[in-house]
Amino acid sequence: MIIAILIVVSYLIGSIPSGLIIGKTFYGVDIRQHGSGNLGGTNTFRTLGKKAGFAVTISDILKGTVATLLPMLFALDLDVNPLIFGVFAVIGHMYPIFAGFKGGKAVATSAGILLGHEPLLFLFIILIFFITLYFSKYVSLSSMAAGFAGLIYSLVLWDDKLLIAILALLTIFVVYRHRANIKRIANKTEPKVKWI
Repeated sequence: MIIAILIVVSYLIGSIPSGLIIGKTFYGVDIRQHGSGNLGGTNTFRTLGKKAGFAVTISDILKGTVATLLPMLFALDLDVNPLIFGVFAVIGHMYPIFAGFKGGKAVATSAGILLGHEPLLFLFIILIFFITLYFSKYVSLSSMAAGFAGLIYSLVLWDDKLLIAILALLTIFVVYRHRANIKRIANKTEPKVKWI
């Protein structure tokens, strides 16, 4: 019963639409009506600027972290890997009940899971993300590169089959949610960032 409750709580945490809340509260802007219409950090950066973009990105990362750490936060000894709760936060982020089931692209919240479970892996994917972003200027490409790099890293250095499986699942989520971006990159119409 407690596992089912934590799954629901994790989904609800993931469903908190950070971009929508910050946009409407501090800027009077519904970011769903601007840019790509996405609720994630990238569209917030483009629509509202760096301050709002960083706030949304950090908030979205923490959703995955908090969900993953729920058993520890409540001192619960459960026979289930906490990564599972993180995955439900990612699902909530992509399909939020509080925003008409139209959310972000799974990147920041997926990273947040790793921050809560494997901080060194989190730092590694952040490094790959910014290296790729520096050379390509594509956030979407950098996000997918970080996902694949994290998966390869875990395959080489970890013998944790569940972690590898969940990283594979999260990478699939990220690629699937960026399928339109992939087409734009191929057509050279994908917007590039200008701040790095």
